Amino acid sequence: MTTTSEKKSQQRTRQVSKRVSQSVFDGSHLRVVLLVDVHDGAQQQFLEAYEQLCSQVAAVPGHVSDQLCQSIENPSQWLITSEWESAPPFLAWVNSEEHVRMVEPLHSCVRDTRSLRFHIVRETGGGAATATAARRRLQASPRIGDGVIRHALTFTVKPGSERKVAEILGNYASPEPRVDEATRLMRTSLFMHGNRVVRAIEVRGDLLAALRHVARQPEVRAVEEAINPYLEQERDLDDQESARVFFTRAALPAVHHVSAEELPEGERAALYYPARQGLGMQLAELLARQDEAAADDPGSPVLRSTIFQRDDVVVRLIDVRPGLGADAVLPKPGAQAPLDALLDGDAVRMELITDRRSPDA
Repeated sequence: MTTTSEKKSQQRTRQVSKRVSQSVFDGSHLRVVLLVDVHDGAQQQFLEAYEQLCSQVAAVPGHVSDQLCQSIENPSQWLITSEWESAPPFLAWVNSEEHVRMVEPLHSCVRDTRSLRFHIVRETGGGAATATAARRRLQASPRIGDGVIRHALTFTVKPGSERKVAEILGNYASPEPRVDEATRLMRTSLFMHGNRVVRAIEVRGDLLAALRHVARQPEVRAVEEAINPYLEQERDLDDQESARVFFTRAALPAVHHVSAEELPEGERAALYYPARQGLGMQLAELLARQDEAAADDPGSPVLRSTIFQRDDVVVRLIDVRPGLGADAVLPKPGAQAPLDALLDGDAVRMELITDRRSPDA
């Protein structure tokens, strides 16, 4: 016979299972997997560049260990795994200018890379391995996903060119949403505030494959070429290294997402939170905690929220219940002391330039 406490526990489990959630802020250890395809004949050059790099990475706060492995089937395929105390210090490093400079020696010997990041949920083993696992912070329970990967890009344009850039970015032919059998573009939302542009994309399947697919589309390439003269950071899309550096710096990762199942469609908006210098990650974590609490409130105006953060750029993409304006969720200046202490100015609603969904999204 099921007791009352068991019934309540089962109800809580069912409620949690309905919430779609991803976050870098649960404090558990992080495993990073980097798949590397090295140019034929450049294996020794790659090894020497890695050995120089790993001594620098070892000094980065939050880094625990790493391993370099070479395929037994194809000597051009390598695997780098690293462990970090948690996701935030890794993201702070991998998105920094220091990282851009640090990995530069690898570029001449590497054909392609693919980075995967995982929280450690469980570990097995005996003896020392068990003792080590006991000291680690592991992810407490599995998160429930919806099969959608969320990512954003951000860059700035020359002051005075904002209206022209908005016109270019708002008028283009949408690319073919189907990338391959497993990958589809679901939604692209583009916003501006002042001279800052934020392009948020939602992909079902392989994010890297989708980004490469979009970059090859002539209508997208034409738009990218058209805005080139207005960018504050120069780039040459015909130069692989120039394009790589630009998009590396423009990456605005999703650090938190929460939504509930079977919610109605709402009004999409983006809120820009100017963080005080060096406090962007703390600001994003505070917003994440607030969104987690709001997800338990059926009266909350926010249906879904994704927080993007890189350095001191923090953007919160939200879907608001129909009939409620997004301005209703903007923090009132002076009303939230913890938030105000992290902000360098008021949070603002960004201007929506375009919001496009695939027909079957």
